[in-house]
Amino acid sequence: MRTKKEYSVDIADKVLLSVDEANALTGIGLNKIRKMINDPKCPFVLHLGGRSLIKRKRFEAFLEEKTDI
Repeated sequence: MRTKKEYSVDIADKVLLSVDEANALTGIGLNKIRKMINDPKCPFVLHLGGRSLIKRKRFEAFLEEKTDI
């Protein structure tokens, strides 16, 4: 029987982030992040089945351009 391998990747090395990880990394509130990724024009969201993941590089670039969110 095959067992699932467990991998541990540091948050700093991840390409895609969960909402919780994006919150931990930026300090932006969970509700605010969810509101941003639910916008159909959101440039940094990846919908994968029922999950929404955040494309880290695009998210960081998005934040660099903003002074207010």
